[in-house]
Amino acid sequence: MRSFKVYADGALGSRGACLLQPYSDKPGWSGFLLSSQQHFDSVANLLSQKDFQMCTHAIGDSGNRTMLMIYAKYLKGKNNSRWRIEHAQVINENDFKLFGENNIIPSVQPTHATSDMYWAADRLGKERVKGAYAYKQLLEQNGWIPLGTDFPVEDISPFKTFYAAVVRRDAKGWPADGYQKENALTREEAMRGMTIWAAKANFEENEKGSLEKGKFADFVILDQDMMKAGEKDLPNTKVLKTFLSGEKVFEKKN
Repeated sequence: MRSFKVYADGALGSRGACLLQPYSDKPGWSGFLLSSQQHFDSVANLLSQKDFQMCTHAIGDSGNRTMLMIYAKYLKGKNNSRWRIEHAQVINENDFKLFGENNIIPSVQPTHATSDMYWAADRLGKERVKGAYAYKQLLEQNGWIPLGTDFPVEDISPFKTFYAAVVRRDAKGWPADGYQKENALTREEAMRGMTIWAAKANFEENEKGSLEKGKFADFVILDQDMMKAGEKDLPNTKVLKTFLSGEKVFEKKN
């Protein structure tokens, strides 16, 4: 064990995410932090002395700014501590640089974008929502970004994660041009985000995340090549076989 999960604020849907300005659909209400800034600072101080990772759930732009500033205080610029912001969902345009300046890792779940896109602009307004679910912009800060499913909040299917990251449409193909497509990831970036970069986020890149000598032989055999399959076919990808440490543990029956 090397990391601690911390919660900065709530969710955007319930208006519990802490925002810098009031919600567009609830004047006078900006959400809230779940603990005082002094509490988060004290946790960061302790973990920085013990070489543990701090991994903080932060959704709103205020929640993210609060944690980014506290992280920066203890990380002090370039480092290899790999402290993470879990979700990094809404970021103020002035705060993206804090990820890169302090090597803070945004750990994101792409299906959040395609689950929230129907109402996110109602909560945030047309301008503020541009800094939400900005995976490409976040990727550019450190050159890598880990991706996850956020199960059980979201569907456990990694194929839906891949589809949301790359295509940014729902299962019915909406919107046709993709949701804020400027922040879509390439297929290679999405695949790396779900494998080697996810392992790197846990300091496990020498054990898993790629098929190399000396690593666990954890892999799946699929019914199609996800790097070449048609966009509409991606969510329907099927696992034919699963191997853990080189041993077959699952095989699809015809």
